[in-house]
Amino acid sequence: MIKWAVIFAVVALVLAVLGFGGLAGAAIEIAKLLFWLAIIIAVILFVLGLTIYKKVT
Repeated sequence: MIKWAVIFAVVALVLAVLGFGGLAGAAIEIAKLLFWLAIIIAVILFVLGLTIYKKVT
């Protein structure tokens, strides 16, 4: 998911340089959404991993 966020950020940068402001804004919003979604999922999995690890051992 982070890979897609980086791809959308690069696309937004290219679109901004070419003058497509509206599309660049949309692409950067998608990139931000994907980035924060990936961070939230990673934190949830980290917490779940810690709790399951304590129950197994």
